[in-house]
Amino acid sequence: MPEPGTTALVILLPAAEPVLAAARRVDPALVRPGLAAHVTALYPFLPDAALTPSVLAAVRSLASAVSPTEVRLAEFLTAPGFAALPAPSLQPVTDAVCARWPEVLPYGGRFGPRPPAHVTVAMGGDEETLSRVADEVRPLLPLTDHARGLQLVALTERGWELRLEAPFAG
Repeated sequence: MPEPGTTALVILLPAAEPVLAAARRVDPALVRPGLAAHVTALYPFLPDAALTPSVLAAVRSLASAVSPTEVRLAEFLTAPGFAALPAPSLQPVTDAVCARWPEVLPYGGRFGPRPPAHVTVAMGGDEETLSRVADEVRPLLPLTDHARGLQLVALTERGWELRLEAPFAG
């Protein structure tokens, strides 16, 4: 679990909430609490204490160069202990964020320098449990949403809190 002070840049996709709800019905422990359905642009981001005005301005500037993007979530993928909805239309955004902060390795480098853009549906669970999640989720697909901006969130003792909302304006 992340430590307080950890931050992330995320792109909210409210249309994917029913998918997370379906996974929670199978096993609530599969869905990390505290954040709405989203694609992670960069996690972990800079520590909360390092969020200077110039960093916030850089996030705003990057977001302002991106156009609001239609996102189609049509595929459900699983890997051992993990289930996700690929979001390929957001790959250019996640790539741009990672390119802007090359010193910050996405997911600590666990998935390489360019992890695929996705909505995490479930973390943990054995093959049988993830199969049950798939049975609940696949009938809900495809889903379409519009990505409208970056959210900079920080983990505090009270949970994830919004630090900045940077709308796409390109």
